[in-house]
Amino acid sequence: MFFDTNVLVRSRFEAAPGNAVARHWMKETSDSGETLRISRQIVREYLATVTRPQAWSPAVPMESALAQVAELEAKFEILEDGPRVAERLVMLCREVPLVGRQIHDANIVATMLAHGERRLLTFNAADFRRYGERIEMVDMGMPV
Repeated sequence: MFFDTNVLVRSRFEAAPGNAVARHWMKETSDSGETLRISRQIVREYLATVTRPQAWSPAVPMESALAQVAELEAKFEILEDGPRVAERLVMLCREVPLVGRQIHDANIVATMLAHGERRLLTFNAADFRRYGERIEMVDMGMPV
């Protein structure tokens, strides 16, 4: 299963909206033995998010954020970017109406597809609905 940045961030900070749900899904998928996956893009987004102040958390110092990234890299399989991902991204840009910042989500989907991953865990399901049957979004709306 591929984890979106928002799940990783929310699972890390108790005051973050959806923290309990994110922690539940992190534990549930980890305990199931399922392969947990992220990409280098997710690592960059994680660093960009946690090192700036949020409404529910002050900025994390860079050294702490880098230590958190090292923990993620030890726990998750990192799906690398490259020519196959770029080809899938171009294909998605031709097939799905996309503009501006939507390209970032398209790159997540392209990475997943290039590596044979279809399941996405995210709090932003609406942002990924445009990809239809290409991916399966896990419903994070369950109460915990």
